[in-house]
Amino acid sequence: MAGRLYIAPLDLARLLPELIIDAPLVASHNLAPRRMLSAIRLEAGRLRLSRLFWGLTPPWLDVLDHAPHCARAESLEARPMFREAIQSRRCLVPVSGVYIWKPQPRFKQPFLVTRVDRGPLLLAGIWCRFHTSLAEHTDSLALVTVPTNSLLAPLTDRLPAVIDPAQARRWLDPETPPEAARAMLTPAPLELLGAFPVSRRVNSPAHQDAACAHPVGPMLRQPDG
Repeated sequence: MAGRLYIAPLDLARLLPELIIDAPLVASHNLAPRRMLSAIRLEAGRLRLSRLFWGLTPPWLDVLDHAPHCARAESLEARPMFREAIQSRRCLVPVSGVYIWKPQPRFKQPFLVTRVDRGPLLLAGIWCRFHTSLAEHTDSLALVTVPTNSLLAPLTDRLPAVIDPAQARRWLDPETPPEAARAMLTPAPLELLGAFPVSRRVNSPAHQDAACAHPVGPMLRQPDG
């Protein structure tokens, strides 16, 4: 799953030159769910970055703690709150990495999953809108997860799906058929992602310093060649 995110300052203008930034990117060394998160959507034909609540919150949800922060790609059709969103309300979350925890005999060792070149990642998400009044609303999102590839499977069984920047507009476009969008939800290529162990400081979301994302061991990555 994806319980925490690492979001360093990102050059989004270089990644997506046409992006309109409505609110500055939310950066964090250790971002937990049920916080505001920057996401990219397609609005009136333009890519726009704005802030959404991380935890899908449809109007009928009574308990905020029940707002799912992740949705399994294989189950998107099983729940109405996911099925409606995947059809026409898709988003992308720009991040630097995703924290995962590897079970061990005495404790869980945290790892940070990043691109091997430490570049930005675009994570697949779905969103919904909750009107609090005729004039006001709150938008929220959940990340869409897929099984991990064989390289990262020893660390965790699932990760958010990564969308290639070249496919960003197609993923976001509500005119893209749901079946075509779902076809993009696949495990990351072996050569794209790596993971390295980090300090257990990241276990507490109260810790927001750079030490959370600092490697304490070598990166697990696909060998070159």
